[in-house]
Amino acid sequence: MKKLVYLFVSLHFSLSVFSQEKANNISVKLIADGAITIDGKLDEDAWKSADSGNQFWQFFPSDSTRSINPTEFRLLYDEHTIYIGIRAEVKSDNYVVSSLRRDFGGAANDNVTLMFDTFNDGTTAFLFGMTPYGVQREVFVSGGGSDFNTSWDQKWQLQSTKFDDHYILEAAIPFSSIKFHEGATSWRVQCYRWDMQTNEQSAWSRVPQNQLLSSLAFMGNMQFEKPLGKSRKPIAIIPYVNALTSRNFATDSNDSKLSFGGDAKLSIGNSMNLDITVNPDFSNVEVDENFTNLTRFEVFIPEKRQFFIDNNDLFGGYGDAYGSANPFFSRRIGLASDAMGNLIENRILGGVRLSGKLNDNWRLGFLNLQTAADTKNEIASNNNMMFALQRKMFSRSSLGFFAVNRQTFGDYKFMDPANEYNRVFGIEYNLASADNSLTGKFYLHKSLQPNDTKGNYSWQTTITWQPRKFNYILDFQYVDEDFRADLGFVQRTGVLKNGNGFSYNFYPKSGKVSRHSPGAMALYYWRPDMDWKKSDHVYNLYYSINFTNQSTLRADYRNNYVYLTHGFDPTRTPNGVPLPGKEGYTYNNFSLSYNSNPGKVLSFTSNLSGGQFFNGESYSAATVLTYRIQPWVSLSLNTRYDAIRLPSPHSDANLWLVSPKVDVTFSKNVFWSTLVQYSNQRDNLGINSKLQWRFAPLSDLYLVYNDNYFTKDFGPKFRSINLKLTYWLNL
Repeated sequence: MKKLVYLFVSLHFSLSVFSQEKANNISVKLIADGAITIDGKLDEDAWKSADSGNQFWQFFPSDSTRSINPTEFRLLYDEHTIYIGIRAEVKSDNYVVSSLRRDFGGAANDNVTLMFDTFNDGTTAFLFGMTPYGVQREVFVSGGGSDFNTSWDQKWQLQSTKFDDHYILEAAIPFSSIKFHEGATSWRVQCYRWDMQTNEQSAWSRVPQNQLLSSLAFMGNMQFEKPLGKSRKPIAIIPYVNALTSRNFATDSNDSKLSFGGDAKLSIGNSMNLDITVNPDFSNVEVDENFTNLTRFEVFIPEKRQFFIDNNDLFGGYGDAYGSANPFFSRRIGLASDAMGNLIENRILGGVRLSGKLNDNWRLGFLNLQTAADTKNEIASNNNMMFALQRKMFSRSSLGFFAVNRQTFGDYKFMDPANEYNRVFGIEYNLASADNSLTGKFYLHKSLQPNDTKGNYSWQTTITWQPRKFNYILDFQYVDEDFRADLGFVQRTGVLKNGNGFSYNFYPKSGKVSRHSPGAMALYYWRPDMDWKKSDHVYNLYYSINFTNQSTLRADYRNNYVYLTHGFDPTRTPNGVPLPGKEGYTYNNFSLSYNSNPGKVLSFTSNLSGGQFFNGESYSAATVLTYRIQPWVSLSLNTRYDAIRLPSPHSDANLWLVSPKVDVTFSKNVFWSTLVQYSNQRDNLGINSKLQWRFAPLSDLYLVYNDNYFTKDFGPKFRSINLKLTYWLNL
């Protein structure tokens, strides 16, 4: 094992020192305060003398030519603000902009985006995107460019002007909105563009097509005329008031309450954030989308709550590279199982969160939240803590250490002593070469709980090698049967997983295909407690095609083997007869998926699959249809049908998931959306309707209506309406 780690680290270091294509450079001039007016015109003298970034490289449909429509950006700064000026040429004024809502999706809009790697580490960045209509989005980017968190919000200005053959963007981003080192003289920067009229994606710094357009391995440099000073980030106080009334028809009870609380954001130096929350309320968070689960395992649902967002990779980035065994998952905090095993809300009393850069090489994260006791539902009060320390290694890699602790507060008669606490400790090495052709993860975790004398380990070694023409993945992972992570996400324990994957990329020089890739993958799971018996395997052959019009097509064939240790009913039929345990099942299935061009007014995605399923058959058809009256209205319909046919005495099932959604943007400040979700697997018809008025920057008034009905014996289940006010106040 030591020799294997040494081999990969040595290979990583040797690849890191190879020089890449010469980096682009842009100078950033210091100007007087007030020299720029944000009006979308770029008519000030300072803009005319500013250095420019131009000569963009095409990323899609090819990565070997210059962009069709020129793009040019300029940067200036004063003591408090960095200014962005952009001119983007177009074929016509028929712009593609899906809505006026903030945090738009980049793949369905004409837009220009800048990413600032303010710490020059190639792992995290601050992203600011802009459309021709002046719609904004800001994203915290982590994982070297692979992880986007759109819940990160900041105050900044943007104005646009549209013409027949080009559009102008002018933006002002306060230094207080981003983190950086005092005295810095340079940042890394990338500017990329989605041009929907020509189905082209382009970037200032050239990016190979087998990488992500957002990869932080491929960036230029911006040189400040004079060193940066302190960011002077203000103290932000974000109070809320929420009036809620609800009715539970199952218990025939009503509830009305007025709650208040809030968050505070403090800056510690230029590079650290301290977040404080008291009696937080997350009722304005978008409702989670329903899904049909035919597996034996829990499904991961991403975090959307603002308090957990800043530097979220410091906390949630530990564990399995593919997301099935993570020691910390923030959505566990604020939810708990009642005496009947049902997952219900568990009130958070308050907490603190410290995160950011200590210096060029070290990052620190600390989180501590206290949840309330709910003796009626047999839920104890818990303190929830995570500490993380990360050191930069080589050009873009890192070595991390963490500790997670969940500790019960108080004595409870209903509490099992074995659940008094749960602790997880670990060390990880994240590998990323300078050109991102070699990535990987090596970790070792251990859990502790009362009266526990066993090993309780989890570890993984995974490597991905992806030069331009092929991709190879090697993965080994072990999760001990007694490994526990109460604040984490662990799909299954007591298994050793090993897998290999390979694909090859073809890049046609002409025609309707941009890239096509055949591939194969083999994945195995072994059970140590059963004399290393194989419990699962998946053999997957596939072919994927990327077309020049931005549509994609993929075909898959899979051979599956599952050894059921316990009985399992995939239909989840009440009182149904489960498939027998202690038995192995081998079956084959196929799937075909197609995604149309997302920039079209009418677009769709579809997936067809079918074949054998355990000792029976299953067939599935799913589609998402979207129609836009841009930029005001977006209508979508998400449908999925699953047919499961099992031999007698087992149950068949016809599972439907239907989710129509209406999203209306009356202006850049007033939005209304309604989502209806029907799932007969969950016996629920849910309606969520939200009216939002952004009356000041990052300050909102919400009116939210929720209604839920039983689907089998149709009738009301739960209904609520709440009015919530939040205000972002800088001191």
